[in-house]
Amino acid sequence: MTEAQLRNVVEEVVKALAAKGFLKGNRCECENGPKALKGEVKTSIGSAGKVFSSAASWGAAPASPAKGQFSALPPKAAHDDDDEDAHVDARIIQAVGADRVSVCKPTKKGSDTARFVDHTLLKPNATQEEIGKLCDEAKTYCFASVCVNPSYVALSAQLLRGSGVKVCTVVGFPLGSTTPTVKAIEARDAIANGADEIDMVINIGALKSGNDVVVYDDIKAVRDATRGKVLKVILETSLLSNEEKVRACAASKKAGADFVKTSTGFGGGGATVEDVKLMRETVGPLMGVKASGGIRDAKIAADMIAAGATRLGTSASIAIVTDAKSEGKGY
Repeated sequence: MTEAQLRNVVEEVVKALAAKGFLKGNRCECENGPKALKGEVKTSIGSAGKVFSSAASWGAAPASPAKGQFSALPPKAAHDDDDEDAHVDARIIQAVGADRVSVCKPTKKGSDTARFVDHTLLKPNATQEEIGKLCDEAKTYCFASVCVNPSYVALSAQLLRGSGVKVCTVVGFPLGSTTPTVKAIEARDAIANGADEIDMVINIGALKSGNDVVVYDDIKAVRDATRGKVLKVILETSLLSNEEKVRACAASKKAGADFVKTSTGFGGGGATVEDVKLMRETVGPLMGVKASGGIRDAKIAADMIAAGATRLGTSASIAIVTDAKSEGKGY
Protein backbone atom coordinates (compact mmCIF):
# COMPACT_ATOMS: atom_id res chain seq x y z
CA MET A 1 0.00 0.00 0.00
CA THR A 2 1.42 3.40 -0.98
CA GLU A 3 1.58 6.34 1.43
CA ALA A 4 -1.20 8.07 -0.52
CA GLN A 5 -3.44 5.00 -0.24
CA LEU A 6 -2.65 4.69 3.48
CA ARG A 7 -3.47 8.35 4.00
CA ASN A 8 -6.85 7.87 2.26
CA VAL A 9 -7.66 4.90 4.49
CA VAL A 10 -6.69 6.87 7.60
CA GLU A 11 -8.80 9.86 6.58
CA GLU A 12 -11.85 7.65 6.01
CA VAL A 13 -11.42 5.86 9.35
CA VAL A 14 -11.08 9.12 11.26
CA LYS A 15 -14.07 10.68 9.50
CA ALA A 16 -16.21 7.60 10.18
CA LEU A 17 -15.27 7.52 13.85
CA ALA A 18 -15.77 11.27 14.19
CA ALA A 19 -19.23 10.99 12.64
CA LYS A 20 -20.19 8.39 15.24
CA GLY A 21 -18.95 10.59 18.07
CA PHE A 22 -15.96 8.47 19.06
CA LEU A 23 -13.53 11.34 18.50
CA LYS A 24 -13.95 14.34 20.74
CA GLY A 25 -12.53 17.69 19.69
CA ASN A 26 -9.82 18.93 22.03
CA ARG A 27 -8.12 22.29 21.77
CA CYS A 28 -4.36 22.05 22.04
CA GLU A 29 -3.21 24.73 24.43
CA CYS A 30 0.45 24.38 23.55
CA GLU A 31 2.02 27.66 22.52
CA ASN A 32 1.60 28.11 18.75
CA GLY A 33 -0.07 24.68 18.67
CA PRO A 34 -2.98 23.67 16.41
CA LYS A 35 -6.37 25.11 17.23
CA ALA A 36 -9.47 23.02 17.63
CA LEU A 37 -11.07 22.19 14.29
CA LYS A 38 -14.68 22.99 13.59
CA GLY A 39 -16.49 20.32 11.64
CA GLU A 40 -13.27 19.03 10.12
CA VAL A 41 -10.87 16.22 11.01
CA LYS A 42 -7.33 16.18 9.68
CA THR A 43 -4.62 13.59 10.08
CA SER A 44 -0.91 13.35 9.44
CA ILE A 45 1.35 10.32 9.11
CA GLY A 46 4.69 10.29 10.92
CA SER A 47 8.04 8.99 9.71
CA ALA A 48 7.38 5.37 10.70
CA GLY A 49 3.78 5.23 9.50
CA LYS A 50 2.30 6.40 12.82
CA VAL A 51 -0.98 8.26 12.51
CA PHE A 52 -1.58 11.52 14.34
CA SER A 53 -4.83 13.46 14.56
CA SER A 54 -4.34 17.21 14.64
CA ALA A 55 -7.43 17.98 16.68
CA ALA A 56 -8.90 14.79 18.04
CA SER A 57 -8.46 13.14 21.40
CA TRP A 58 -9.30 9.46 21.86
CA GLY A 59 -11.10 9.34 25.17
CA ALA A 60 -10.66 11.48 28.25
CA ALA A 61 -7.47 12.13 30.16
CA PRO A 62 -7.13 10.94 33.74
CA ALA A 63 -6.37 14.54 34.65
CA SER A 64 -6.96 17.80 32.79
CA PRO A 65 -3.75 18.99 31.12
CA ALA A 66 -2.36 22.33 32.17
CA LYS A 67 -1.66 25.09 29.70
CA GLY A 68 1.32 24.26 27.51
CA GLN A 69 1.11 20.58 28.40
CA PHE A 70 0.90 17.71 25.93
CA SER A 71 -2.63 16.36 25.76
CA ALA A 72 -2.81 13.69 23.05
CA LEU A 73 -3.61 10.29 24.53
CA PRO A 74 -3.53 6.66 23.41
CA PRO A 75 -6.79 5.18 22.11
CA LYS A 76 -9.36 4.41 24.75
CA ALA A 77 -10.44 0.81 24.36
CA ALA A 78 -13.64 0.46 22.34
CA HIS A 79 -15.08 -1.92 24.90
CA ASP A 80 -15.06 0.70 27.67
CA ASP A 81 -18.62 1.74 26.79
CA ASP A 82 -20.18 -1.45 25.46
CA ASP A 83 -19.35 -4.40 23.27
CA GLU A 84 -21.79 -3.43 20.53
CA ASP A 85 -19.82 -0.26 19.89
CA ALA A 86 -16.64 -2.32 19.64
CA HIS A 87 -18.21 -4.43 16.88
CA VAL A 88 -19.37 -1.29 15.06
CA ASP A 89 -15.86 0.16 15.24
CA ALA A 90 -14.34 -3.00 13.76
CA ARG A 91 -16.81 -3.04 10.86
CA ILE A 92 -16.18 0.63 10.08
CA ILE A 93 -12.43 0.18 10.07
CA GLN A 94 -12.55 -2.99 7.96
CA ALA A 95 -14.93 -1.36 5.49
CA VAL A 96 -12.37 1.28 4.57
CA GLY A 97 -9.55 -1.16 3.91
CA ALA A 98 -8.09 -2.65 7.11
CA ASP A 99 -7.29 -6.35 6.78
CA ARG A 100 -7.36 -7.17 10.51
CA VAL A 101 -8.72 -5.53 13.62
CA SER A 102 -7.67 -6.51 17.15
CA VAL A 103 -9.76 -5.34 20.09
CA CYS A 104 -8.59 -6.04 23.63
CA LYS A 105 -11.44 -6.78 26.03
CA PRO A 106 -10.43 -6.76 29.71
CA THR A 107 -11.73 -9.52 31.93
CA LYS A 108 -10.94 -7.64 35.15
CA LYS A 109 -11.79 -4.07 35.98
CA GLY A 110 -8.89 -1.63 36.04
CA SER A 111 -8.46 2.10 35.64
CA ASP A 112 -8.07 3.94 32.34
CA THR A 113 -4.34 4.14 33.04
CA ALA A 114 -3.99 0.58 31.66
CA ARG A 115 -3.86 1.91 28.11
CA PHE A 116 -0.67 3.85 28.97
CA VAL A 117 1.19 0.90 30.49
CA ASP A 118 3.99 -1.26 29.11
CA HIS A 119 3.66 -4.23 31.51
CA THR A 120 7.34 -4.92 32.13
CA LEU A 121 9.50 -7.89 33.13
CA LEU A 122 13.18 -7.38 32.29
CA LYS A 123 14.97 -9.08 35.18
CA PRO A 124 17.67 -11.48 33.95
CA ASN A 125 16.27 -14.46 35.86
CA ALA A 126 12.72 -14.19 34.49
CA THR A 127 11.34 -17.65 33.71
CA GLN A 128 9.04 -18.81 30.92
CA GLU A 129 6.30 -19.30 33.48
CA GLU A 130 6.67 -15.69 34.64
CA ILE A 131 6.50 -14.44 31.05
CA GLY A 132 3.33 -16.48 30.54
CA LYS A 133 1.83 -14.87 33.64
CA LEU A 134 2.90 -11.43 32.42
CA CYS A 135 1.11 -11.96 29.10
CA ASP A 136 -2.02 -13.27 30.80
CA GLU A 137 -2.10 -10.19 33.04
CA ALA A 138 -1.61 -7.90 30.05
CA LYS A 139 -4.64 -9.44 28.32
CA THR A 140 -6.67 -9.39 31.53
CA TYR A 141 -6.26 -5.63 32.03
CA CYS A 142 -5.60 -4.60 28.39
CA PHE A 143 -2.21 -3.01 28.91
CA ALA A 144 -0.65 -1.29 25.89
CA SER A 145 2.13 -3.86 25.66
CA VAL A 146 4.34 -6.29 27.48
CA CYS A 147 8.02 -5.30 27.62
CA VAL A 148 10.32 -8.31 27.74
CA ASN A 149 13.90 -9.22 26.98
CA PRO A 150 14.62 -10.23 23.34
CA SER A 151 14.81 -13.96 24.07
CA TYR A 152 11.15 -13.91 25.14
CA VAL A 153 9.77 -11.95 22.18
CA ALA A 154 8.72 -15.01 20.17
CA LEU A 155 6.99 -16.61 23.16
CA SER A 156 5.21 -13.37 24.05
CA ALA A 157 4.10 -12.80 20.46
CA GLN A 158 2.64 -16.32 20.38
CA LEU A 159 0.82 -15.87 23.69
CA LEU A 160 -0.57 -12.45 22.74
CA ARG A 161 -1.55 -13.16 19.14
CA GLY A 162 -4.92 -11.59 18.36
CA SER A 163 -5.23 -9.99 21.80
CA GLY A 164 -4.59 -6.37 20.82
CA VAL A 165 -1.68 -6.20 23.30
CA LYS A 166 1.66 -5.32 21.67
CA VAL A 167 5.05 -6.92 22.24
CA CYS A 168 7.84 -4.52 23.20
CA THR A 169 11.49 -5.43 23.67
CA VAL A 170 14.80 -3.75 24.44
CA VAL A 171 17.91 -3.15 22.30
CA GLY A 172 21.41 -2.25 23.48
CA PHE A 173 20.06 -2.86 26.95
CA PRO A 174 20.86 -1.72 29.58
CA LEU A 175 24.19 0.04 28.88
CA GLY A 176 23.68 1.38 25.36
CA SER A 177 27.35 0.82 24.60
CA THR A 178 27.10 -1.64 21.70
CA THR A 179 27.66 -0.37 18.16
CA PRO A 180 24.90 0.92 15.86
CA THR A 181 25.30 -2.15 13.66
CA VAL A 182 24.73 -4.51 16.58
CA LYS A 183 21.72 -2.53 17.78
CA ALA A 184 20.22 -2.57 14.28
CA ILE A 185 20.71 -6.34 14.02
CA GLU A 186 19.13 -6.81 17.46
CA ALA A 187 16.14 -4.74 16.34
CA ARG A 188 15.68 -6.64 13.07
CA ASP A 189 15.91 -9.97 14.88
CA ALA A 190 13.33 -8.86 17.45
CA ILE A 191 10.92 -7.71 14.75
CA ALA A 192 11.38 -11.00 12.89
CA ASN A 193 10.42 -12.78 16.12
CA GLY A 194 7.26 -10.71 16.50
CA ALA A 195 8.16 -7.46 18.27
CA ASP A 196 5.89 -4.49 17.63
CA GLU A 197 7.90 -1.92 19.58
CA ILE A 198 11.62 -1.43 20.22
CA ASP A 199 13.09 0.41 23.23
CA MET A 200 16.74 1.19 22.47
CA VAL A 201 19.35 2.65 24.81
CA ILE A 202 21.38 5.53 23.40
CA ASN A 203 25.17 5.68 23.43
CA ILE A 204 25.36 7.43 26.80
CA GLY A 205 29.15 7.81 26.72
CA ALA A 206 29.06 9.52 23.32
CA LEU A 207 26.37 11.91 24.56
CA LYS A 208 28.38 12.85 27.64
CA SER A 209 31.47 13.31 25.45
CA GLY A 210 29.59 15.87 23.38
CA ASN A 211 29.69 13.67 20.29
CA ASP A 212 26.12 14.26 19.11
CA VAL A 213 26.90 12.91 15.62
CA VAL A 214 27.57 9.46 17.07
CA VAL A 215 24.41 9.69 19.19
CA TYR A 216 22.32 10.60 16.14
CA ASP A 217 23.90 7.92 13.92
CA ASP A 218 23.26 5.32 16.62
CA ILE A 219 19.56 6.15 16.81
CA LYS A 220 19.23 6.51 13.04
CA ALA A 221 20.67 3.02 12.47
CA VAL A 222 17.95 1.51 14.65
CA ARG A 223 15.28 3.77 13.12
CA ASP A 224 16.23 2.52 9.66
CA ALA A 225 15.95 -1.07 10.93
CA THR A 226 12.52 -0.52 12.49
CA ARG A 227 10.47 1.33 9.86
CA GLY A 228 6.78 0.65 10.44
CA LYS A 229 7.36 -0.25 14.10
CA VAL A 230 7.39 1.94 17.18
CA LEU A 231 10.86 3.09 18.28
CA LYS A 232 11.46 4.45 21.79
CA VAL A 233 14.84 5.94 22.73
CA ILE A 234 15.99 5.43 26.33
CA LEU A 235 18.06 8.34 27.63
CA GLU A 236 18.96 7.07 31.14
CA THR A 237 18.15 10.49 32.58
CA SER A 238 19.66 9.82 36.02
CA LEU A 239 23.11 9.91 34.41
CA LEU A 240 22.55 13.11 32.43
CA SER A 241 22.49 16.84 32.98
CA ASN A 242 19.46 18.79 31.76
CA GLU A 243 21.51 20.06 28.81
CA GLU A 244 22.41 16.48 27.87
CA LYS A 245 18.77 15.40 28.17
CA VAL A 246 17.74 18.16 25.77
CA ARG A 247 20.45 17.18 23.27
CA ALA A 248 19.43 13.51 23.47
CA CYS A 249 15.78 14.40 22.85
CA ALA A 250 16.76 16.58 19.90
CA ALA A 251 18.82 13.78 18.35
CA SER A 252 15.96 11.31 18.85
CA LYS A 253 13.49 13.65 17.19
CA LYS A 254 15.84 14.39 14.29
CA ALA A 255 16.39 10.65 13.72
CA GLY A 256 12.64 10.04 13.50
CA ALA A 257 12.06 8.11 16.73
CA ASP A 258 8.48 7.83 17.99
CA PHE A 259 9.18 8.18 21.72
CA VAL A 260 11.83 9.31 24.13
CA LYS A 261 12.02 7.32 27.35
CA THR A 262 13.49 8.26 30.72
CA SER A 263 15.24 5.19 32.06
CA THR A 264 16.22 1.54 31.80
CA GLY A 265 15.38 0.94 35.46
CA PHE A 266 18.88 -0.51 35.83
CA GLY A 267 20.89 2.72 35.88
CA GLY A 268 20.52 3.76 39.49
CA GLY A 269 17.56 6.09 39.00
CA GLY A 270 14.10 6.27 37.50
CA ALA A 271 11.59 8.68 36.08
CA THR A 272 10.90 12.06 37.65
CA VAL A 273 8.10 14.51 36.92
CA GLU A 274 10.71 17.19 36.17
CA ASP A 275 12.44 15.03 33.57
CA VAL A 276 9.15 14.12 31.90
CA LYS A 277 8.19 17.80 31.67
CA LEU A 278 11.59 18.71 30.23
CA MET A 279 11.40 15.92 27.66
CA ARG A 280 7.88 16.89 26.65
CA GLU A 281 8.86 20.55 26.25
CA THR A 282 11.83 19.51 24.11
CA VAL A 283 10.19 17.04 21.71
CA GLY A 284 6.89 18.92 21.33
CA PRO A 285 3.36 17.53 20.95
CA LEU A 286 3.76 14.85 18.28
CA MET A 287 6.35 12.57 19.87
CA GLY A 288 5.62 10.19 22.71
CA VAL A 289 7.30 10.37 26.12
CA LYS A 290 7.67 7.19 28.15
CA ALA A 291 8.29 7.42 31.88
CA SER A 292 9.90 4.32 33.35
CA GLY A 293 11.64 3.29 36.53
CA GLY A 294 10.23 3.76 40.01
CA ILE A 295 6.57 4.09 39.00
CA ARG A 296 5.00 2.01 41.74
CA ASP A 297 1.50 3.37 42.45
CA ALA A 298 -1.50 5.10 40.89
CA LYS A 299 -0.56 8.56 42.16
CA ILE A 300 2.94 8.48 40.69
CA ALA A 301 1.50 7.18 37.41
CA ALA A 302 -1.06 10.00 37.32
CA ASP A 303 1.64 12.57 38.05
CA MET A 304 3.74 11.28 35.14
CA ILE A 305 0.79 11.41 32.76
CA ALA A 306 -0.10 14.92 33.92
CA ALA A 307 3.51 15.97 33.24
CA GLY A 308 3.25 14.78 29.63
CA ALA A 309 3.98 11.03 29.59
CA THR A 310 2.01 9.01 27.06
CA ARG A 311 3.43 5.66 28.07
CA LEU A 312 4.53 4.19 31.40
CA GLY A 313 7.05 1.39 31.86
CA THR A 314 6.46 -0.48 35.10
CA SER A 315 6.32 -3.90 36.71
CA ALA A 316 3.78 -2.60 39.24
CA SER A 317 1.13 -2.35 36.54
CA ILE A 318 -1.67 -4.22 38.33
CA ALA A 319 -1.19 -2.23 41.54
CA ILE A 320 -1.38 0.97 39.51
CA VAL A 321 -4.58 0.16 37.62
CA THR A 322 -6.32 -1.32 40.67
CA ASP A 323 -5.02 1.38 43.06
CA ALA A 324 -3.56 -1.33 45.30
CA LYS A 325 -0.34 -1.31 47.29
CA SER A 326 2.64 -2.42 45.23
CA GLU A 327 4.79 -5.30 46.48
CA GLY A 328 8.55 -5.02 46.24
CA LYS A 329 10.67 -2.51 44.31
CA GLY A 330 10.93 -4.00 40.82
CA TYR A 331 11.11 -1.99 37.59
